[in-house]
Amino acid sequence: MGQPLSRFVHDRLLERNTLSRAFFPCEAERLAAICREMAERFLAGGRLLAFGRGPYATDAQHVSVEFIHPVIVGKRALPALDLSLSFAEWSTAILQPQDIVMGFGSPEGDPLVQRILAVLRSRGALTLALPGKGESADYAVETPTADPFIHQELLEVLYHTLWETVHVFFEHRQLAGYEVGELAAFYPFLGGTPVDLRAVEPEVAGSIIAKAEEVERLRAELAREQAGVIADTAVAIAQRLERGGKLICLGNGGSATDANDLAVDCVMPPAGYHSLPAISLALEPANLTAIANDVGQEVMFLRQLIPHAQAHDVVIGFSTSGGSTNVIMALEEARKRGLLTVGLLGYDGGEILRRQLVDHAIVVHCDYIPRIQEAQASAYHVLREALEVTLYGTA
Repeated sequence: MGQPLSRFVHDRLLERNTLSRAFFPCEAERLAAICREMAERFLAGGRLLAFGRGPYATDAQHVSVEFIHPVIVGKRALPALDLSLSFAEWSTAILQPQDIVMGFGSPEGDPLVQRILAVLRSRGALTLALPGKGESADYAVETPTADPFIHQELLEVLYHTLWETVHVFFEHRQLAGYEVGELAAFYPFLGGTPVDLRAVEPEVAGSIIAKAEEVERLRAELAREQAGVIADTAVAIAQRLERGGKLICLGNGGSATDANDLAVDCVMPPAGYHSLPAISLALEPANLTAIANDVGQEVMFLRQLIPHAQAHDVVIGFSTSGGSTNVIMALEEARKRGLLTVGLLGYDGGEILRRQLVDHAIVVHCDYIPRIQEAQASAYHVLREALEVTLYGTA
């Protein structure tokens, strides 16, 4: 390759920041405006419908769980659905004109996603094309890269800021003049004198830029302090794969969607990459709900791991807190079986790090979950790139 693997990891992490700094200051004002429109739609009874194909289906999963199950105390659940399984039929069947529709795709765009967005827009939906061009949707964005991994990471920061910023408009009491009906029970602060929501947009735009700058800081910290860890992790995983092992990924909520994304990135990689064996235990809703209902959510990964695990496998646990009980129990079992264990962690690494449950720990030192997940996305994508370099000499 001509350079140490750790230098490759370092440089690839910082490349993300160069593109982020070119992207978000230019998009912040438009993002603030579309967030205001989204807030108005939610207050009118609208829902968020999201969809994508392949790895971009995991973005639809992620944005759905963020709105339905907000990770920040005090934020309200908002109706959202991931329709990726059969989005063309499903979205057109259930659409209501006040709905918001978000379609994900590769940097060059997904023609079917774009076609369905156009149909739904003609029926009154507020549409977001991620990506899209020109007037293809109410909000269409082109990321400044053809790299599918970096493209996806920039979009994750984007839709996290959408979710965070929609709540900013709620909390400013500036929706007071809207007819909220039954939503008044969920938003008791709505009342008083209406104020033009557009007055908040400059403040919101500045906040969006600040959020992007924070994840840029975390990526730079990863590059500076953990490039060697990521490189060593790639070498250790590659050795297991060469012996016939596979990746077993797992996590909860947004971390489940990241586990799913890494597994998909292995088996359905970008052009020029080789397919690698991987599964995600978070991508099994029937198993998860059966085990959680019949035995308990603490063992919903453990019960799946026991029959799936083989001698040379690698278990990769995603946990922003480092303390997810069901992830811990799966890692404990993996350690007993002599499997290689990896943790994508936040905060200080939590119990997983303190108990040394992983052979390799990649820790994003932050206590705010959206920023942790955004930096983790860069970390596991660069890990995937490093695997390609280690196994095949190029990425």
